[in-house]
Amino acid sequence: MKSKPSSVSFLYAASESSADMLYLSGVFVPDSFLAIIVRNKKYAVVNQLEYGRVLRDSNFDKVMLLEAVRPKVAKYLQIPVRDVGPGELMLYFTQFYDAKTVKIPANFPAIFYAKIRDAGYCVEMIEGAFFTERIKKTDVEVAAIRKGNAASAAGIRSAEAILRASTIDGNRIMYAGKPLTSERLRAAIDKTCLSKGAVANHTIVAGGRQACDPHEIGHGLLRPGELIIIDVFPRDQKTGYHGDLSRTFIKGKASPLQRALVLAVQRAQRAAIEKLKEGVSGGVVHGAAQKLFDDAGFVTERRKNCFVGFIHSTGHGLGLEVHEAPRVSKGAPKLKAGQVITIEPGLYYPEIGACRIEDVVLVTKDGYEKLSSLHYKWEIT
Repeated sequence: MKSKPSSVSFLYAASESSADMLYLSGVFVPDSFLAIIVRNKKYAVVNQLEYGRVLRDSNFDKVMLLEAVRPKVAKYLQIPVRDVGPGELMLYFTQFYDAKTVKIPANFPAIFYAKIRDAGYCVEMIEGAFFTERIKKTDVEVAAIRKGNAASAAGIRSAEAILRASTIDGNRIMYAGKPLTSERLRAAIDKTCLSKGAVANHTIVAGGRQACDPHEIGHGLLRPGELIIIDVFPRDQKTGYHGDLSRTFIKGKASPLQRALVLAVQRAQRAAIEKLKEGVSGGVVHGAAQKLFDDAGFVTERRKNCFVGFIHSTGHGLGLEVHEAPRVSKGAPKLKAGQVITIEPGLYYPEIGACRIEDVVLVTKDGYEKLSSLHYKWEIT
């Protein structure tokens, strides 16, 4: 006789938008559906629209047809079939497996959380990634991230080619007879990523003062003599894994202050990367970049309603999400072999401009392996 499980886990989300659901299922589904984990087995309940594809392509041990399950749930709970929704399905499977505890992710729909709780079950909410094993990447995942980074690099190279083919006309950068804008350059990048099998959303092409807001995607004219940050983080259409790569360019001759700023960022990135290996904390890696900036005289401070200097962390985990564990920031825990992270220090001063340089690395026992490849030439005259 099989022992009764002490808990059952539920996910209710679309794998198109939920990294945890995609990790569990291995298949893209655009609408929310129910996944159940019990006794180390994975089950899914999907409608007839998705049934055949999920049955064929997913990682689930068993795929159940929603239209067949609903009458069973209605009979068991003694309610009309029309009243059987996701919450009723969850109550049914909790009772079916005689579970005492229900585990759910932190972003679980509140309405279904309340239904399970109000039925008297202990609900355990898991913060962060629902599957802790996501923090360390397999060889297959590393290959997928490398492919995503290849798309990122191709996108940035296409932008660089346009900047090199452009000319300077007074206070404008001209390309193909028209002023060059963030929107035109972003469109070229996104099109190139798509040709590599990846979809790029919210690609950053920000110049001048705009680039001093790290997540400003950029708009309007790109100006000669201003630093331009390009940050590309596309999602591979086949696997769902992301690339993430940043480079900074300037069209025209850089000023001494701009040169000093870019050189400091380049050195800070190298200093951070040189610290990488298993057992070194993300805080130590971040501290290496921060120390270089401090020693070079690039102060981080608040100026009324804005912050200048090194105003973000040195990096973050990368995988099915653009930003995931582990952190590479002040106070971050020790890194482990198999983790994939970005190293992307940056400096931001409205009176000078902004620079961010980002690469993706795999942490190894004795150091790191770079998963992105693109040169660091930045001045385009």
